[in-house]
Amino acid sequence: MDVFTAIQTVLAVRSYRDEPVPPEIIRRIVEAGRLTGSSMNGQPWHFVVVENRETLHKLGSLARSGPYTAQAAFAIVVAMEESRFAVSDGSRAIQSMVLAAWAEGVGSNWVGFRGMDEVKALLGIPGEMDVLAILPFGYPAQAVGKGKKKRKPLAAVAHSEQFGQPLD
Repeated sequence: MDVFTAIQTVLAVRSYRDEPVPPEIIRRIVEAGRLTGSSMNGQPWHFVVVENRETLHKLGSLARSGPYTAQAAFAIVVAMEESRFAVSDGSRAIQSMVLAAWAEGVGSNWVGFRGMDEVKALLGIPGEMDVLAILPFGYPAQAVGKGKKKRKPLAAVAHSEQFGQPLD
C-alpha cells in the first residue's frame, strides 16, 4: 500500500481478532517509529513492546480510554524523555507506526495521553520520563470501510496564500 492510500484509508481500530502479528511486522512497525524525524534529531522516544497477555490486560485496565488494549495482539507504549518538542516528536513517531501497521493490515488506535504513572510503574519506565500513549495493535475483528471517513471538505480547512481564501 502506498503512503497516500494508507493515510486516506486508515481508521481507528478498537476490536481485534485473536491472531498474533508476526515478529517481522512488529519490528517493522517499531522501526517506522524509530526512523521518524524529530526536532533537532533529538529522538526523545522509547518504545516498549508488550505482547504478554497478562500485561496487556493490566494496560487495558489502566487506560480508561482503551480497555480494548487487553484484546490486542500487542501494544507499544510510547515513553518520552523530557524535551520542549517531545509531544510533537512522539506524535510523529506514533503516526508513522500506525500507518506502517495499517499498510500491513494491522489496525491500531491512540490510547491515553501523558501522565500515566501507573503504566510507568508497570513497565519499569524511569520516573523522569512520561508516557505519551499506549498503542494497541492487532488484525481488525471486523472488516473496516477503508476510505469512508467523515472529514471536513478540503476547502474548509486548506487556504491559499491567506487565511479565508480556499485552496482550489
